Amino acid sequence: MPYPPSEPYDEGYLQVSELHSLYYMQCGNPQGKPVVFLHGGPGGSVGVGDTVYFNPALYRIILFAQRGAGKSKPTAELRENTTWHIVDDIERIREKMGVDKWLVFGGSWGSTLALAYSQTHPSRCKGLILRGLFLCRDEDVPWAGRDGSGSLFPEAWDEYESFLPPSERHDIPASYLARINSPDRSISLAAARAWNKWEMSHGQLVPGANVYDKLDDDDWNLSHARFEAHYFAQRCFLEDGQLVGKENLDKMYDTVCPPRMAWDFKKAWPSVELHFVPDAGHSAKEPGTTKLLSEAADKFAEL
Repeated sequence: MPYPPSEPYDEGYLQVSELHSLYYMQCGNPQGKPVVFLHGGPGGSVGVGDTVYFNPALYRIILFAQRGAGKSKPTAELRENTTWHIVDDIERIREKMGVDKWLVFGGSWGSTLALAYSQTHPSRCKGLILRGLFLCRDEDVPWAGRDGSGSLFPEAWDEYESFLPPSERHDIPASYLARINSPDRSISLAAARAWNKWEMSHGQLVPGANVYDKLDDDDWNLSHARFEAHYFAQRCFLEDGQLVGKENLDKMYDTVCPPRMAWDFKKAWPSVELHFVPDAGHSAKEPGTTKLLSEAADKFAEL
């Protein structure tokens, strides 16, 4: 079951380039088994609410905000900001913390980073716990389009797609990114809100009453949408199928990951332990998903 949120016993900043400084925090037991929490997005953040999956008596919980995200500086900076910059940052955080090997925990975009990191630095990973696996293949990115999520939430998709004129719908992430980066704030903010509203409309199986509250936060809207459009317009800076290539999977350890992308991953790497949550959507905060993630972390703590 989920644990109470754990307050940080240590927090600070790590300079990873002349431009970027990353906010980090440590919670739980300083002598516990190290786990790094990789947040979603791109452009999400971290907080004490992200510690509830880990027994604070057994785990040293290490969290950080990715480049330009959350409390990291500068805010919403897209220069020097790619998947591979973040993979390097994860390794710098490990070195900063004096950790030899750690458990890597990530959901959605965080699962993408966890796979990329573990394939780049396999000797530093004790294991992976993944939720809402996102492989960033060419076939996966369109899943967020008309024939994917749009077929399940057609009204919300039509609102999202029709925000763009027909001439701009051939590459929706790139077209949204151009508008979000407009120097005209009225244009950029309208595009950011439309982008975020679409994402919020299908993130949970049963959306809560306050699901759209963040649409009132202009700064959050611009930052969050800018990050996601930047990465998705570039297909997350990954080659097609890179994360499930046999030459990369040969480097990996055990994984717990909750539907089709996770199943494709299991077919490519049969030794993973896979759980589907029938009463949950994409969010890690839905009860069935939170329960399984906590149980997975408890299992790793026994190893």
